[in-house]
Amino acid sequence: MEDYKLNKELNLVLFGCKSSTKKIFDFLIENFKNVTLVTITEDNAKKNKVADFFNFNNSIENIKFVNTYSLTDKDDISFFLKEKFDVGFAIGWQRIIPEIILKSTRLGVFGMHGSAMKLPRGRGRSPLNWSIIDNHKNFFNTLFRYSTGIDDGKILDTYEFEINEHDTSETLHFKNFLSMKFLIKKNIEKLSKNDMLLKEQSTENPTYYPKRDENDSLINWNDKIDAIDRFIKAVTKPFNGAYTFYNNQKLIIYRANIFDKSSFGIKSKKFGEIVEIFPNQKFLIFANGGLLIVHEYECKTLIKKGFVLNNHNQKKRIFDLNKFGNHDLEQ
Repeated sequence: MEDYKLNKELNLVLFGCKSSTKKIFDFLIENFKNVTLVTITEDNAKKNKVADFFNFNNSIENIKFVNTYSLTDKDDISFFLKEKFDVGFAIGWQRIIPEIILKSTRLGVFGMHGSAMKLPRGRGRSPLNWSIIDNHKNFFNTLFRYSTGIDDGKILDTYEFEINEHDTSETLHFKNFLSMKFLIKKNIEKLSKNDMLLKEQSTENPTYYPKRDENDSLINWNDKIDAIDRFIKAVTKPFNGAYTFYNNQKLIIYRANIFDKSSFGIKSKKFGEIVEIFPNQKFLIFANGGLLIVHEYECKTLIKKGFVLNNHNQKKRIFDLNKFGNHDLEQ
């Protein structure tokens, strides 16, 4: 990585409440003298169903627990007006920041948004998950200045990396963190000097990903095996994991992959049947197009051969598709 000059005297504020926030905070305090973290409490995170929440719990200096995730509380606003930060970063915040707070920061608040397509396509929620589900091969992480809209601010810089067949939501988080760190280091001197060339986003055909929640991680055993394989990779840790039901108990699958697209003579009438269990308790599932091997899972009941996994009468939410068969939609 190139050695970019850093202005260590900048008074920085970081908004965030996820594991990615912790990684970026650690990077910032290693390089800058004045860094304040703005985050939420565990109770607030539960109320807002924040996935991959990181509980800072007064573990660091210069931390501000805001009263509302929306930053509309009068005391929260007064805090920002008083502190007069130079630059803000929003990493793992996933909320619009009020205009009065944006304007209180001398050079602006900058966020990162990743998508399998360059902005303005792929705005919205859960882009890492959707990128794997939709079988995209590249990911663009964009550093942009926050506005009061959804991921529509002026763009400062973009970094592209690949999505390969081995990637999961966890490894994409790792890649995303590295790209965030690189973009900050590369552009911090421009930010500190207010020497930024910001590019307006196109106003033509922006698309938005819908929000996902943990109930959207139910496996559909009628899907093709390739789609199931990607789906499990897309919602594994740090998210809640793909799930199905075994003997009325929730079976959470964290790691699996296509074992083979031949059947080894194994015959089953139903997709989702457990057709083999190995001595180490890994097992094979008969799927639409081959056999899936499950490596890491969680279930309160001992897994047995011959059982057909099911949805336990839960309905899987069906998301609309665009004309390309992907999940980002025009509004």
